[in-house]
Amino acid sequence: MARACIVGAGIAGLASAIRLREKGYEVSVFEANPYPGGKMHAEIYDGYRFDLGPSLFTLPHLVDELFELCGVDPKVHLPYIRKEVLCHYFWEDGTRFYAPADTARFVREAAQTFGEPQQHILNYLEKNQRKYELTAPLFLEKSLHKFQTYRSRQTLKALLSAGGLGIFTSLNGLNQASFSNPKLVQLFNRYATYNGSNPYKTPGIMSMIPHLEMGLGTYYPKGGMHRIPMSLYELARSRGVAFTFNTPVSRILTHKGRAAGIRVDEKDIPADVVVSNMDIFPTYRKMLPDHQAPERTLSQERSSSALIFYWGMNREFPDLDLHNIFFSADYPGEFRKIFQEKSLSADPTVYINITAKESPEDAPQGGENWFVMINAPGDYGQDWNVLVEQARKAILTKLSRMLSVSLEDCIAVEQVLTPVGIAARTSSYRGALYGAASNNRFAAFLRHPNFSHRVKDLYFAGGSVHPGGGIPLSLLSAKIVSNAVPTP
Repeated sequence: MARACIVGAGIAGLASAIRLREKGYEVSVFEANPYPGGKMHAEIYDGYRFDLGPSLFTLPHLVDELFELCGVDPKVHLPYIRKEVLCHYFWEDGTRFYAPADTARFVREAAQTFGEPQQHILNYLEKNQRKYELTAPLFLEKSLHKFQTYRSRQTLKALLSAGGLGIFTSLNGLNQASFSNPKLVQLFNRYATYNGSNPYKTPGIMSMIPHLEMGLGTYYPKGGMHRIPMSLYELARSRGVAFTFNTPVSRILTHKGRAAGIRVDEKDIPADVVVSNMDIFPTYRKMLPDHQAPERTLSQERSSSALIFYWGMNREFPDLDLHNIFFSADYPGEFRKIFQEKSLSADPTVYINITAKESPEDAPQGGENWFVMINAPGDYGQDWNVLVEQARKAILTKLSRMLSVSLEDCIAVEQVLTPVGIAARTSSYRGALYGAASNNRFAAFLRHPNFSHRVKDLYFAGGSVHPGGGIPLSLLSAKIVSNAVPTP
């Protein structure tokens, strides 16, 4: 039986393993960490359970279809619910908006809260939907680096519509042209952070991202986000995929222009196909040192990273939900700090995820597990001890003021994850969460392809390659890889 070796057991590595196994390969996965899931890990600190990584679940059908591919009912192994409220939004002047998932309600209540005509909001959401439906089959579901992609009628239609997609303006520019209320502009600007980008630079086509939430829904998996990779790991094992943990791969082996296997602990393991789920930067620098690297691709601006505080709170907060955003009063300044100065804003936008709202067992009775995150630059040698202390003080001051409570007194447990820690745990270059940023109109085409032009039978999956970062796009990268790998 032909063999496939996969480097890394992140979400894309797990999905690639399942797809290649069902395609007829003997599949072996090698992971440096002692657990599967990559960034999607979880820990329990003194009775408080935290998902350490991604906290938003959209496009669940991409997970479901992996189970269905294996003839297994996904609802049995990964049950999830659709959220009726997308997010709770807070501003410094006391404005609050609890965004409903139902489109008609969202339009009606957003119009009332922000004084914006309902038709303006509805038109914006409908345009986002059309952008997504027009471009997703091209930009997300197929390789942009294969000639046949551009031969379809759908691709031609998308390219002819380029002028109306917002490619030639920034997301902020598009949003300012759509709405008069700066708070509503800020609300929709924040979707740039879903791929680690700057709303004042990323192209307006990124306005399709809200459609993932508002049109297609946000979901919560029973047991938390960590259940997503764990359920896929269990599925892969049940199908005969072999996993080896605590085992970093030191080299991807090649012979006569083809991938020939991997090197682990000075031992060479042959393979017919190799898939790297490792960040593309260390893949070339560490595992393919003798091969010419795509320097233009590797030198692209990195996406943002994150500074995360895991706070076990000794009380409950009824004003908060699963997803909560406390906006900065100076949003442009926050992104200047992150992308230009490689530092942190004195007034950061704060995201709080509380899974205990859906899974009460994630915190002791009467308490809550707060995943408190601010967007941050990657690791460029900053003094993170200083930045952490400054950020902690700024966050506590901001939240205490906006929630009218002394939060310092509510923290029973605290852990911190910096970009340095993210890089160490996940081999993400500089701790960037999404590989390259999407801060220019050609970003989609500049991402590394899911295959090697120079080494046959070598493929790449994960958030640092096409089509991008985040759970759905990483799963799509695995699907693109599977479609490209020949049937054995």
